[in-house]
Amino acid sequence: MADTSPKDPTPDPAAPADPVADAFQAQRDRLRAVAYRMLGSHADAEDVVQEAWLRLSRQDAESIHNLSGWLTTVVGRISVDVLRSRKSRPVASYEDRLPELVVTFDDAPAPEDDVVLADTVGLALLVVLESLRPGERLAFVLHDMFAVPFDEIAKILGKSTDATKMLASRARRKVQATEPPTGAGPEQRAVVQAFLAASRDGDFEGLLRVLDPEVRFTVDTPAGVVVTLGATEVAAGAKLSASAAALGRPALVGGLPGVVSWRADGTPLAILAFTVVDGRITDITAHTDPAKLARIITA
Repeated sequence: MADTSPKDPTPDPAAPADPVADAFQAQRDRLRAVAYRMLGSHADAEDVVQEAWLRLSRQDAESIHNLSGWLTTVVGRISVDVLRSRKSRPVASYEDRLPELVVTFDDAPAPEDDVVLADTVGLALLVVLESLRPGERLAFVLHDMFAVPFDEIAKILGKSTDATKMLASRARRKVQATEPPTGAGPEQRAVVQAFLAASRDGDFEGLLRVLDPEVRFTVDTPAGVVVTLGATEVAAGAKLSASAAALGRPALVGGLPGVVSWRADGTPLAILAFTVVDGRITDITAHTDPAKLARIITA
């Protein structure tokens, strides 16, 4: 049987022009950013965007007066359905699993486009968003992050505009009540570099000086997540950090200062992200799963 399903709208230089596919492609990055903020997963976001394309391909394009708004509505509704499905089938929270990350190298151009910035959401905000109810999350994400009018969001949720404003306000209070991400300023990066230098030199005392006594070191391995707690234990097991220091490249990892390292043969070794508070490292996250690394970075 011949495959009659709509094809992915990624442009093909050899194919004739398709105005609908071209219009969708122009919206794709923004839609992906919306879905990622809603779902916290690049894979799920891609699935949502692809489903939006399938629905658009079955729609009479001439009947759509505002394609951007129509697509935002579709992506929002699909994302809410996914969130509600998660609530009925609980999965591990963000505290127990590691998110998919966006890596920006320090020597790369700073992301200025709103869509790129929206796609670099860090773990701290993902944890907060995960705590919101689907309606709250949609209202907050679409209005506060993507400036979608409340009346349009209300149509997605099937609620009044006033009720939608209340959902966004409630979500906003929850986000504001949570300590914001520490960020990756010069002071934080200097602390990370001091930690990496001490790891490289085997300077145990130097490691203790920059580690918070209750530091948490989380390593995402092919076999699962391994957690080490306490400065002494983390400093004693800093071999992975030493390898990153020797073969690594500074990067912004999910909005935090970090480093990406490769083996001598050019294959990815690890991605490390650091949370720094008051001059000390309180949290280190390391990704070492080869399959995940291959999706995030290339040598």
